[in-house]
Amino acid sequence: MVKTYSMELAGRTLKVEIGKVGKQANGCAFMQYGDTTVLCTATASAKPRDGIDFFPLSVEYGEKFYAVGKFPGGYNKREGKPSENAILTSRVIDRPMRPLFPKDYRNDVTIETMVMAVDPQCRPELVAMLGASVSVSISDIPFDGPCAMTQIGMIDGELIVNPTQEQWNTGDLKLTVASVGQKVIMIEAGANEIPEEKMKEAIYKAHDVNLQIIEFFKGIVAEVGKPKHEYTSCAVPEELFAAIKEVVPPEEMEKAVFTDDKQTREANIADITDRLTEKFADNEEWLAILGEAIYQYEKKTVRKMILKDHKRPDGREIKQIRPLSAEVDLIPRVHGSAMFTRGQTQICDVVTLAPLSEAQKVEGLDSFAADKRYVHQYNFPAYSVGETKVSRGPGRREIGHGALAERALLPVLPSVEEFPYAIRAVSETFESNGSTSMASTCASCMSLMAAGVPIKKMVAGISCGLVTGDTDDDFVVLTDIQGLEDFFGDMDFKVTGTKDGITAIQMDIKIHGLTKPIVETAIAQCREARFFIMDECMSKAIAEPRKEVSKYAPKIVSIQIDPEKIGDVVGQRGKTINEIIARTGVKIDITDDGKVSVCGEDQDKINEAVNMVNIIVSDFEKGQVFTGKVVSIKEFGAFVEFAPGKEGMVHISKISRERIEHVEDVLTLGDTVTVVCLGKDKMGRISFSMKDVAQN
Repeated sequence: MVKTYSMELAGRTLKVEIGKVGKQANGCAFMQYGDTTVLCTATASAKPRDGIDFFPLSVEYGEKFYAVGKFPGGYNKREGKPSENAILTSRVIDRPMRPLFPKDYRNDVTIETMVMAVDPQCRPELVAMLGASVSVSISDIPFDGPCAMTQIGMIDGELIVNPTQEQWNTGDLKLTVASVGQKVIMIEAGANEIPEEKMKEAIYKAHDVNLQIIEFFKGIVAEVGKPKHEYTSCAVPEELFAAIKEVVPPEEMEKAVFTDDKQTREANIADITDRLTEKFADNEEWLAILGEAIYQYEKKTVRKMILKDHKRPDGREIKQIRPLSAEVDLIPRVHGSAMFTRGQTQICDVVTLAPLSEAQKVEGLDSFAADKRYVHQYNFPAYSVGETKVSRGPGRREIGHGALAERALLPVLPSVEEFPYAIRAVSETFESNGSTSMASTCASCMSLMAAGVPIKKMVAGISCGLVTGDTDDDFVVLTDIQGLEDFFGDMDFKVTGTKDGITAIQMDIKIHGLTKPIVETAIAQCREARFFIMDECMSKAIAEPRKEVSKYAPKIVSIQIDPEKIGDVVGQRGKTINEIIARTGVKIDITDDGKVSVCGEDQDKINEAVNMVNIIVSDFEKGQVFTGKVVSIKEFGAFVEFAPGKEGMVHISKISRERIEHVEDVLTLGDTVTVVCLGKDKMGRISFSMKDVAQN
């Protein structure tokens, strides 16, 4: 039986159909918001996957180009690998939902959302997020939901619930908030220096809307939800914990993990693991889960010491940041480079500048073959954490970290008019022990300044962690978490910004939501920490952008011409512009509005090309002086090319002050001559004089 449910959401109708399609999935919701249509399904394997110690959840966000009435770009007219937007959307769906599955659940679960139609008034990413929650909640898969998600935009200081695609693209805020029960469970934001108080207002506004959606979803689950199936628990038995503590008492485990050196800690745990493996050599059942048991024992030890004694593994105070250092220009010949180190986390960022024609082409449902002028990419090689693994290219984590750092710096980049370059920043992880994405933000900011990119303000980022107790008011927020505190803690709350406001937020948690006091404490500590990083570290390495780009970077000069004269510059089949490029060795980009960007390494050649363009588009007023080359000789005079594709005639009577019988008496093909414009003759051709130059 088909069931249809609807609610009014931000002035538009959200419709959920159950039982119409996807009946063989564990759960399926056919979602419509306006005309945006997304099919959302959730499936689970019947049995747990053997030999794993994690929950195998896969989330897929599929973009179909028929949803916007277009063919996929390129030669293969079939959707290929997921776009970067699809990957980032999958991550946003995954992050709030993963903590709501049982921690000891090992069955494979796949959540798929497929965009089938797009209404520009209703963003498909939001519909997919909501549909994912519904599909799992009504299924028989164990899930402590439903959760709900709302997006907030801001235009002219006004907060907009679930903005249209245009409002999302042009506004000052891109905020996504997920909630479960009465708590916030996920925050993702990009912002144009939004003050902390305004950001909190937006988060709470989204949370209030989420509570309404959750009540709507609960009604659906109550009516059509399936009973949750039984599953095989993979929890570590208490008997094993008791046996481990006999061999390794709590005080010994505490001593093993509480050190400021990651390698020492890992060596200590390896020694404990060897002893326990030898102790339980005859118990195959315990040996199979010994690694997970040691991990849990280590986790409980760290959490207890932080929560009860405010003692961190490396001995720092709760708000203390690890030792900082920064430097620029460590890589020779590149356009800009910087390295940022925070404890055992170290990022080297390299910036490359190029003409705007090198901007990345982006193909997606919200932008078909659009240009992306600024690109930030993040790499995380295995050696950065002391491991051996063959690189297979960037995974979802790397793409997500790169996008976060990119989002952090976008608001401070100069406009195309101010700085007509395409910009690529690449963050290389040299060493990792907590929050490399925030180190990437700091390194990228300094690298951009070192490259001479006139960014408006300095941007820094920091991550705060969390350890919670048995009650909502029993918690500790940690500034600058290291890897151990991230693994064993409840939250990774990342905030980037300038001195004037927030530019990006990404919050991941492992518990069932955060209270308002936790959110506000984390935002406040992140603000204090990023100010400290800018003042005490980054500004001492480089305080402001350099006035000029590197001598190794291409030089770009931009001029504005009448759009109606673009054809004159390009010439028939590109003949004129190609001739300019061939003569000067520069690269020329022309936009539809008449902006001409000339790029090259030799400033003299750039100036020569710019001069040629200016000559081509000029109105050739009487009295203008040009230098050109004789390209044709006739009985009545000579033709002089004074710019690619532009010629004027010098009548034989205007060549010399002395009377001459033949043009060849004075001129030969290829001669360079200086001429003065006399205007246009009766045939509309430009007339030149050589003999009158001196008089002008």
